[in-house]
Amino acid sequence: MSSTVRWQIQFYGPGGDGAREGLHPGDVLVTNHPSSGGSHLPDITVVTPVFRDDKIVFFVASRGHHADVGGSTPGSMPPFSKHISEEGIAVKTFKLVNHGVYDEKGVNTLFKESRRIEDNVSDLNAQTAANKRGIFLINELIDEHGLRVVQTYMRYVQENAELAVRDMLRATGKRLVETRSLEDPENHSPTVTLRSADRMDDGSVVALELTIDPASGTAHFDFTGTSCEVFGNWNAPTAVTSAAVIYVIRCLVNQEIPLNEGCLRPVTITIPDGTFLSPSENAAVVGGNVLTSQRVTDVCLYAFGACANAQGCMNNLTFGNDSFGYYETIGGGAGAGPSWNGASGTQCHMTNTRITDPEILERRFPVVLREFSTRVGSGGVGEHTGGKGVRRVL
Repeated sequence: MSSTVRWQIQFYGPGGDGAREGLHPGDVLVTNHPSSGGSHLPDITVVTPVFRDDKIVFFVASRGHHADVGGSTPGSMPPFSKHISEEGIAVKTFKLVNHGVYDEKGVNTLFKESRRIEDNVSDLNAQTAANKRGIFLINELIDEHGLRVVQTYMRYVQENAELAVRDMLRATGKRLVETRSLEDPENHSPTVTLRSADRMDDGSVVALELTIDPASGTAHFDFTGTSCEVFGNWNAPTAVTSAAVIYVIRCLVNQEIPLNEGCLRPVTITIPDGTFLSPSENAAVVGGNVLTSQRVTDVCLYAFGACANAQGCMNNLTFGNDSFGYYETIGGGAGAGPSWNGASGTQCHMTNTRITDPEILERRFPVVLREFSTRVGSGGVGEHTGGKGVRRVL
């Protein structure tokens, strides 16, 4: 979500298009557009500035996947969309609350295409309440310790994450240099370059050249060579690729650190514009967040030699009609590693969701769950086997 919050800061800050309007105590922002740091349209982010003495000192944000935001199919996950307008309501920024006044008319107008606008409003209200709770806790910390101390320790958290990532990159780079010196004694380069690639079902390539500098503990992820934007919906906004990179980095750090922006300080990322990892503003992207993100993650993990690929998709299921939409991610099998078997029937990597309980599913929707089981033998055979996939019959 850091890309989303940063975009809002730039938009309402000095020199931004919203600078004249600005941000004020009591403002609450809503956004979901891929070009403003979003992932895909069902993921709506609510951002609230935290004021102390009429100055913004922090931002709190919450992101939730809304079951329906309009678009050509129920669930707002159309499988064959070609343009972002087919995928639902796209909002770069909207003040849900302006100077403490809730814009009920505005939000009803904004979400008029949704099949369940009452659910959207309820979810937005819940996200706003979550932010308010976050602001209360931040102010409690500031009241107890003072603003300078709180901001200093938040900086320490990021600096600690940076050091942990640098240590990991130094150790990884040193190990790779030693291996290379045995295989290629004439190569004395101070850096190590790793390459990895994978293809989408249509043949589009996710290409990665990863350069690690053991001396400085830095890494450069270069996605040059990735295929161009596609006339489909598995384009992925740059924020999705950045999220995949920070996820992989965090997985490889063998320390208990909270996920934060400090993890990316030793890392640079190059994503050429016009590729399907940096598409145009109106490109369809609904599949990029749920499919391409998994493939990017697999490519990054493969470059490090960390583990085998997972199922490469979040296995999305949507159904509904004009009055409701249902959406879930079914999960699958995780890839095996150098010393372990992959987990079976789980939400892998970028999924970050839980599936609906069968009792709730059958009570609220006109379906019966006949079977939900793992697919025996689907994980492959090796020294360490991959996790088994899932069979779900509705």
